[in-house]
Amino acid sequence: MLVRSGATRHTLPVRTLLTSSSLRYPSRCLPLLTSASRPFTEAQRFLNTAPESRPGTKKTYRALVGFERNLATAVNEPYMDDVPFEGITPLYQLRPIDVANTIQIPDEKPPPTRGRVNQQGIPGDHAELLSMYDACLKVGRLDRALMVARRIADLGGLSPPEMLQIYHAYLRARIARIEMGGEEMGDQDMTTAEEVFQLFEIRILPRLPVRSETIGYMLKLSLLSAKGSKLKYRVNRYMSLLPQNTTIDLGDILSAEDLARIAQISPSYTYTMSQMMSTENETAPKVDDSAAQVLDEAELAPAPKSPVPPEVLATNQKGLGLTSLKKTISLFSQIPEGRDIASLSLSERREIQSRLERDTVEAAVDRWREESQSMSEMGLSVSSPGLKSRLYEWHTDLQRRIAQETKLAIEAERREKKTSDDIVRCQLTPYLLQSSPDRLAAVTILSLLSLVSAFGVDKGVPLARIVHHLASSAEEDIRVFKVTQSIPKDAIRSQKAREARAKTLLKVAKAREYYANSEGSEKTARVVDPDTEIASDLPLPILEPRWPVTVKTKFGALLLGAFLDTAKVNVVKEHPETKELVSQLQPAFSHTSQLKRGKKIGVVVPNRALVEIMKKEPRGEVLARHLPMVVPPEPWTKWEKGGFLEYPTAIVRAKAQEKDQQIYTEAAIERGDMEQMMRGLDVLGETAWRINRNVFNVMLEAWNSGEELANIPAVNPDLPMPPEPESADDPLARRAWLKAVKVVENEKGGLHSQRCFMNFQLEIARAFRDQTFYFPHNLDFRGRAYPIPTYLNHMGADHMRGLLVFAKGKPLGTNGLRWLKIHLANVYGFDKASLAEREEFANQNYQNVLDSVRNPLDGSRWWLEAEDPWQCLATCFELAAALEHPDPAQYVSHLPVHQDGTCNGLQHYAALGGDTWGAEQVNLIPGERPADVYSAVADIVTERINYDADVLKLEVAVALQGKIVRKVVKQTVMTNVYGVTRTGAKKQILKQLDALYPTLQADTGIEPGVLAAYCTSKVFDALSSMFKGAHDIQMWLGEIGGRVCQALSSEQLRRIALEEADEVEAEAARNTPVSEVKRTRRSPAQIAAEGPKRLSRSLKATKSRSSLDALKEKFLSTIVWTTPLRMPVVQPYRSSVNRVVATCLQNLTLMDAARSDPVNRRKQLQAFPPNFIHSLDASHMMLSALESHDGGLTFAAVHDSFWTHAADVDVMSTIIRDSFIRIHEEDVIGRLKREFEARFRDSLYLATVIKNSPAGKAIENWRRSHYKTSGMTARRELLLERERLRLLKSEHLSERIKGEGMITPASILEKLGSPDAMIGAAEAVEAEAEEKDATAAKKASEADADGEVEAVEDAGEALEAEGAILEEQQAEESEEFTSMKWDKSIFKARKDKPLPPIQTTQTKTTVWLPLTFPDIPAKGDFNIQMLRDSKYFFS
Repeated sequence: MLVRSGATRHTLPVRTLLTSSSLRYPSRCLPLLTSASRPFTEAQRFLNTAPESRPGTKKTYRALVGFERNLATAVNEPYMDDVPFEGITPLYQLRPIDVANTIQIPDEKPPPTRGRVNQQGIPGDHAELLSMYDACLKVGRLDRALMVARRIADLGGLSPPEMLQIYHAYLRARIARIEMGGEEMGDQDMTTAEEVFQLFEIRILPRLPVRSETIGYMLKLSLLSAKGSKLKYRVNRYMSLLPQNTTIDLGDILSAEDLARIAQISPSYTYTMSQMMSTENETAPKVDDSAAQVLDEAELAPAPKSPVPPEVLATNQKGLGLTSLKKTISLFSQIPEGRDIASLSLSERREIQSRLERDTVEAAVDRWREESQSMSEMGLSVSSPGLKSRLYEWHTDLQRRIAQETKLAIEAERREKKTSDDIVRCQLTPYLLQSSPDRLAAVTILSLLSLVSAFGVDKGVPLARIVHHLASSAEEDIRVFKVTQSIPKDAIRSQKAREARAKTLLKVAKAREYYANSEGSEKTARVVDPDTEIASDLPLPILEPRWPVTVKTKFGALLLGAFLDTAKVNVVKEHPETKELVSQLQPAFSHTSQLKRGKKIGVVVPNRALVEIMKKEPRGEVLARHLPMVVPPEPWTKWEKGGFLEYPTAIVRAKAQEKDQQIYTEAAIERGDMEQMMRGLDVLGETAWRINRNVFNVMLEAWNSGEELANIPAVNPDLPMPPEPESADDPLARRAWLKAVKVVENEKGGLHSQRCFMNFQLEIARAFRDQTFYFPHNLDFRGRAYPIPTYLNHMGADHMRGLLVFAKGKPLGTNGLRWLKIHLANVYGFDKASLAEREEFANQNYQNVLDSVRNPLDGSRWWLEAEDPWQCLATCFELAAALEHPDPAQYVSHLPVHQDGTCNGLQHYAALGGDTWGAEQVNLIPGERPADVYSAVADIVTERINYDADVLKLEVAVALQGKIVRKVVKQTVMTNVYGVTRTGAKKQILKQLDALYPTLQADTGIEPGVLAAYCTSKVFDALSSMFKGAHDIQMWLGEIGGRVCQALSSEQLRRIALEEADEVEAEAARNTPVSEVKRTRRSPAQIAAEGPKRLSRSLKATKSRSSLDALKEKFLSTIVWTTPLRMPVVQPYRSSVNRVVATCLQNLTLMDAARSDPVNRRKQLQAFPPNFIHSLDASHMMLSALESHDGGLTFAAVHDSFWTHAADVDVMSTIIRDSFIRIHEEDVIGRLKREFEARFRDSLYLATVIKNSPAGKAIENWRRSHYKTSGMTARRELLLERERLRLLKSEHLSERIKGEGMITPASILEKLGSPDAMIGAAEAVEAEAEEKDATAAKKASEADADGEVEAVEDAGEALEAEGAILEEQQAEESEEFTSMKWDKSIFKARKDKPLPPIQTTQTKTTVWLPLTFPDIPAKGDFNIQMLRDSKYFFS
């Protein structure tokens, strides 16, 4: 007997295609209570199809599921533990990782071929259809939604369960619409109900595996619309479709009264009541009072008197960004000076936090309105100059224009014969109706001004970027605020409680029929006979579409076009003749085109008058979600559940189009793999902070003086303009002068922008000066943690770190004072000495410390000479106070003391490779003094340069003798481990050489670029010798990454085989008379199981391209691995296809990203080693945070810099070392290899073989023979190898013998191949990428010769995760000194002209091989346990 619980039917956070959550109701529909919104304490109603009813009993969730078993751990077989880990192992201990059961997401099936937009304005694109369907349901346009659903079904591409959910969403909306009309139904409602019944009989029942939920909807519709005999017929009809002798829970669809009526109509069917097991219902305290009332009525704890600090001197800004900020944080002005709202109750503080997070769009409109009225009262016209006077009028005019567009769109839908404009409007109607014109206008203005400020107000913003930004902002506003405002808070709380208690059902939801069609099996899916059985009643997944790029482009262009037409700015100029001031309203922005690298792109350019205003204004973005929190952040529990109380933020920072990371992360959260990472984020967020008032007062005084101090720019920086040339006859001199003027202006603009940004930071610090606050954190895709608040956080520059202290203090204790002194030396820059010497440094400078405290601005200013002056000043205040205390050990210290790693990436590499010499250089081995890897590398480079100069007599070496110091190589050594290319390293070294030796070229006669390239090669060689094991590991990582990027999975091979079979079948049909053709009909389930049969666009183009190129476009396997803390890391680099989208402004050529796009093999390969190391250091930090929290320590971190109280540094140091050892005493690389073998099993990869080798020649001979005689193609060759491997793995001896007798390129390579015949996968990928770059450069030069072409714009977001940006090599810098012989003639040639490209004499061919991975390089003899005694590992 199967009993289904409705507890989680609509709460699965599985991201697939379309949202059908019943909480998202259109404003025009009456909300329908579902399982997600039904109170948890409500009794469950079960419909029994047995002849006799049974008494209700309490059932556990497992009993409601109907079976007991451990679930598998792939996404298509979710994992769940019976006993949580919490009771077994502490969170800071590593948990075993079963590499054979890591999370694996099926590849996305190729979408159906895109169709044309029909005459009703319904698109033919799969993603657009799903998005439009969702929008139509939300705004209550159900007739149009049904038209979209029918086209989705006709187009294909969805599995039966997915298509069934499409209809379920429509049925729910229809029921809500009918219920909205009350008990009496009109003729139109009756007609609509009949259409729904026909839909069920024609499209649902014969084609899809109906479920009890489907029957529930039809029963509900029958009870609402039918009467008399027709009602009885329909009830009996639908009840007969339910399986016999089964209890079905329909309580979230049918009410108790409905079930009673059904039992009365059909006496053989009864229902029973069963009370669900109640558990604790933890909900947020409900607070009715507003934040203002809280502040007025609450009794704040008394605080010591402290003077109110002066206002922050505002940077000259005529815009509203600073004003907006001040209004946002004006809440704190209501708090008495010196009072901390932390003394309020948690519920009161949560209400204040909610106010800070509340929607600021409406607040912006109200502010614009107030300012407009204020100017009118002062007698100032809205046409007066300045942005403040125009914003409200902009909003009013834009609102009117958007309302007009919405009206035209509705009329276009009703029009039978539609024009081309009508068809475009029809596509946007449901999206426009999801928000109000008032709100869309405000979002457009705020988003546009923010983006223009970010790009630079004097530069044009690419049209594609601004269109995408506007649409994304509108979508986010609709998704977050529209939905949350329409859901009662009680329903939200109930939903959250029910979701937390239904973990079992959440796991099971994916395990059954939804993913049955995604498995790689070639078995045909079973067709459900609706007359005899009903599909499993496990919950269907929730499908959540986001707006596709085409919709975003058209919607954003509509908003931008309306804004360009309506936004005006008042321009005041002097009349050339009368000299009178004349004002005129001109467009605030204009649409034009600019040349970008020889290509023409559309841009939006501000009016020059507007530029002058906005140059004095920092970014005017909405700041509510950028502020710290006044309560501890919400614990992370889901993808967008954690951190802020009301504003949803993703736990992993990813672009909207980077869906892989979200899918993997959500799957990991569901099965409990992200528990340690989420708890680590909670630990970081729970650290309470305060403003260091002593440092703030000094900083504020320095700021208000307007002078330059430390990193604070001057209000009026002294940057004199270069003198203009006297003679205008020399165009080169004038050109040089204009260039110099531009440099000065850019520097002034940069300093002003920096001061504007710091203005924001100081305003926020002033507002929070007496408060305890918190920083919610989230992750990048590698697991590195970042604070979400933008302006004020501990990852900021020196002045921000100096402003922050822990809110919770701790007595210094025995060693705290010593660590304060060591910290002073560290922040001063005296950090290469021993710990004793650093302590003595503080003792010797005690008088300077006192002077810095007593006269920070009027004294000797010793603290300003420090490497980090503001942090040095903060330490001076803390150290002086501790030493003046009667008992320094009892002094309560709040200052964070840092422990920084020594080039942390190299520390991980040295541990992985077991390099004793390298481990010694990065302080993994105990030493009396701290080792300095940068100086060690500089010494090796100097030694080798001296050899080249003295022995080989190389001019380039002679030129660099005595010039290689630590600073020259430091940045390159630091970034080498994180994937810096040789070109990037060359730029870094060139920059340092230019700074240290400005006359280097004049002194040596050699171009500095040549010297930098030579030095770069020496640095890389030095690192390779010093970290040999690490270098071998890095090369090994590159090789396995290169193989994965060129692999086809078993599922892809199955689809390719189906494509080949279809082509063979089609060819046979063309050669067979029509009378002899035997037609067979496939069932819908069979078609869904096999996947779409239409060839992708790339395969349709194979007539003009080689079949091998078509197969390369099917490389979809992105590199995925699991961190030691079980977080899945998915590299997001794919090669998106270009798509032309017609808009009301211009045609845009955009990169349309999708999971089905091939991977960017070069980026995947280059990024894998550094990203893997980043994932290790992220795991190290999280383990340290968890154990520190478990030990009662206050903990904060900036990647590889860990912070705690001075009293706890010794304890934290032990924790840091233990965490590092726990990670590296395991076989990290071996586990990675085993994971890859399990994750990519049964895959084939494209290996590269030297054509002139014996194996290469034999392979070419085989191909010449078979391609001519048997019609062999690259695809058939691939399938032949697949068949050979299948036979070799067979259990039958005859098949294995047959497989051994087959001859394929792979079998030839096995017999004749040798290691010398193979080209490494990483090398092959890089070589192919360079060939493509050369071809693209040639085409670009040809296009430039022919004329301007339109540039391709990326519709994706501009944000890139820190550390993951790969440097693109420029054409003029493509030559690299990788394997050249360094002789005198080469560098002599480089003085005059660049070297010609390196020519290779080796030709190559490819062959499909089983995806295996090379042996792991031998590890060195370094023992990781030695780290326990290293004082300088982190110091």
